Amino acid sequence: MSAHFDALIVGGGAAGLMCAISAGQRGKRVLVVEHANRVGKKILMSGGGRCNFTNTGATPANYLSANPHFCKSALARYTPWHFIDMVERHGIAYHEKELGQLFCDESSKLIVKMLLDECAAAGVRVETSCSIERVSHGDSDEARFRLHTTHGVFSAPALVVASGGLSIPSMGASGFGYELARQFGHAVLPTRAGLVPLTLSGKHQERLADLSGVAFPVTAQCNGTSFSNYLLITHRGVSGPAILQISSFWQAGDDLRLDLLPGQDALDTLQQWQRDRPAAELKTVLGDVIPKRFAQRLCEHWLPNRPMKQFSAPQLREIAQVLSDWALVASGTEGYRTAEVTLGGVDTDELSSSTMQSKRVAGLYFIGEVVDVTGWLGGYNFQWAWASGRAAGNAL
Repeated sequence: MSAHFDALIVGGGAAGLMCAISAGQRGKRVLVVEHANRVGKKILMSGGGRCNFTNTGATPANYLSANPHFCKSALARYTPWHFIDMVERHGIAYHEKELGQLFCDESSKLIVKMLLDECAAAGVRVETSCSIERVSHGDSDEARFRLHTTHGVFSAPALVVASGGLSIPSMGASGFGYELARQFGHAVLPTRAGLVPLTLSGKHQERLADLSGVAFPVTAQCNGTSFSNYLLITHRGVSGPAILQISSFWQAGDDLRLDLLPGQDALDTLQQWQRDRPAAELKTVLGDVIPKRFAQRLCEHWLPNRPMKQFSAPQLREIAQVLSDWALVASGTEGYRTAEVTLGGVDTDELSSSTMQSKRVAGLYFIGEVVDVTGWLGGYNFQWAWASGRAAGNAL
């Protein structure tokens, strides 16, 4: 079978559905093509099944891109408050967890249902379990794009690529959007896993592996960027929000440092302990402020352990230096299997920042994660999906 539409959207994730809603509300005939058996799989699994659907503090500074200015226009025109309005209109209860992160009280299924209800109200057609065999674009017949799919051939003067990145292949992620971009002559910047646990090897891994499950607050610093949050030791390395955040700024060989006493002056703290608890060993006093097992391990391999009164002033300074600037030598990441996002992607230099339309091919748009815009952990990537989807949907 074949059918003609005003716009074809490849990918039924957050960006694709928002784009479809926006275009449908403007009277456009829209088809969303999703190769998985249901739309919004990443929405469903996000936030532990509660969907961290936006962040009230989202600003362009919370995004990584070769062009840090590209995301400004879309984010300014569709803010977290616009999305919150929709959530409230649909009666979905939500709460702020921390740092502006908004989650559903009940289930992320409510967000997907809301988007599908909005699609239905706007007359959007959604085809699931529909694989694309090839995409063609001819000069004749009003320069239409044609999707040759397992459900037939669909054509339209506009094609929106919202197929996501390479993260979490078990959810159906693939490099399809990048292949499509290259087919139409677009540059694709190198991709790598972002918001991902880091792996350790050698001595670091041997010394920490059996502490798997131990978590504590740190400030992680790499390449001039730092994040303060929890670190979690895993069997293979380190995870937790502080590590996931810094992972987007880290590449193999980069210097990664941890402040193990965030918000404290390590030297002041040590001097205080020396005055107040002279007979207590370093591992004991440390174990009062960081997990005991980790404090003990630090004192086995990285720090000298003896009663506080036995340390000289220079020795205390050395210990303070280790505690406030502990070098963690990561060997790699857990990769796309567990990464929340994909860094890199379609080069923004060839896209309009206000409409997401290609500067190379009229009627071709790229939105969401397939584009070289990556948010921090905490609802920022969803906000980019909503904002870029809305920008393209209003421009179609």
